[in-house]
Amino acid sequence: GLSDFASSMANAWVGNMVVLDLRESLFARLLLLPTSYYDMNATGNIISKVTYDVTQVTEAATSALTALVKDTLTLIGLLGWMFYLNWQLSLTTFTILPLMMIVVAITGKRMRRLNRDLQSTIGDMTHVLEESVKGQKIVKIFGGQKYESGRFWSIANWVRRFQMKIKTAATINVTLVEGFGAICFALIIYVGTSQAASGALTVGGFVSFFTAMGLLFSPIKRLTKINEVIQRGLAASESIFALQDELTEIDKGSKTLDNANGRIVFDKAKLQFPGTDKPAVNGISLTIEPGQTIALVGSSGSGKTTLANLIPRFYKLDEGKIYFDDIDITELSLNNLRRQVSFVSQDVVLFNDTIAANIAYGIEPSPAQSDIQSAADKAFVTEFASKLPDGLETEIGENGVRLSGGQRQRIAIARAFLKNAPFLILDEATSALDTASERHVQQAIEALESNCTTLVIAHRLSTVENADRIYVLDQGQITEQGTHQELLDKNGIYANLYNNQFE
Repeated sequence: GLSDFASSMANAWVGNMVVLDLRESLFARLLLLPTSYYDMNATGNIISKVTYDVTQVTEAATSALTALVKDTLTLIGLLGWMFYLNWQLSLTTFTILPLMMIVVAITGKRMRRLNRDLQSTIGDMTHVLEESVKGQKIVKIFGGQKYESGRFWSIANWVRRFQMKIKTAATINVTLVEGFGAICFALIIYVGTSQAASGALTVGGFVSFFTAMGLLFSPIKRLTKINEVIQRGLAASESIFALQDELTEIDKGSKTLDNANGRIVFDKAKLQFPGTDKPAVNGISLTIEPGQTIALVGSSGSGKTTLANLIPRFYKLDEGKIYFDDIDITELSLNNLRRQVSFVSQDVVLFNDTIAANIAYGIEPSPAQSDIQSAADKAFVTEFASKLPDGLETEIGENGVRLSGGQRQRIAIARAFLKNAPFLILDEATSALDTASERHVQQAIEALESNCTTLVIAHRLSTVENADRIYVLDQGQITEQGTHQELLDKNGIYANLYNNQFE
């Protein structure tokens, strides 16, 4: 009645609080992990840890733990009573218990291994689902529905197979324990009747002992059944603790920059990604003076983006140093270093919120509406936002799905205007735009560049003709450098790239 209601509500409250705390802890950990972790792990597998794995741990830690404690105490109490009634018969019972424990241990190990495989497969299933939803336009236009359905069915079928294997192991576990229980009952009846016949045991004593033994096997059976839940929780906890044990970004720097000039120096910088046979950045040295616009050009895979990613310490150098205003960037706190850098890429990341919220993203303290409006004006966001029903308060959908590519790019530039960092990284910011959109975006970029030091990564060489200095990268090394005209006069790699684009 009332006690059951109170117990159920308390159990539910504790369980949901555990889920909340675990998810909050995991999410906080994810935000601190280095970029390399995300490079090596599929998004679906990461999401599965926070959604599926957490619930398995919680179920084992609440409902299963409650039953475990209650039934274990019942078991101890009944065993004590049985020893009090007749210790010889109790020892007969103990001859069977080790066999039960061996069965539980063996099937428990198998269930835990199968649950690890199940959790990994559920992560793969989440990943396939995420890819299909995100790429739904490509799936439709290229007729990939059959392929995606087959891919999803294959993984979902593996999930089913693992679940059936787990259920088979759990059922075998319960069946064997019940079988041993039946054997134990038979032994007790045989020994008990023999003692009763010889007068060593009264009929009342035998009935009392037999009743206690009957009660004993109910908690044993329940404990055997919850072993499945416990093993599932243990397997999930291994996955969660592995994530919690991942090393966070190294942040040992204590120095800060308050009024940075934006001077960057690369000194023999070298980085090689795990599993690759060549460095992505191989001993590069260059200097970017305050207010300069420096361009990095080269073929795909030459190391341009990787070099830029080293400035905000998305990756840790294997060798060499990088200096920001003559301070080794490893001596600066990560938060302070990244406050000095703005980033605008061709792959714009927007959040499912308003235009204004996306422009003001991450700015602390919250900026005034007038500052947001000013940034929107400078980036030509107001030009299209003013035509929308709610202006800057218009909801833009997931990753700005309701906006054009040029409009999304302008919001990203407005975000950089509002941040007003002394150093700006432009990663092929106009490469995917049409001519009309590029004109607006280029105007906004030129206004943005006038207030900071800028590193431009570009495939369209027409966008870097006015750069103060251009560096040509090939296989992680600088092969040419100079102004646009100087590089054309050298008639080398840059001149060849330029001529190929304008033939």
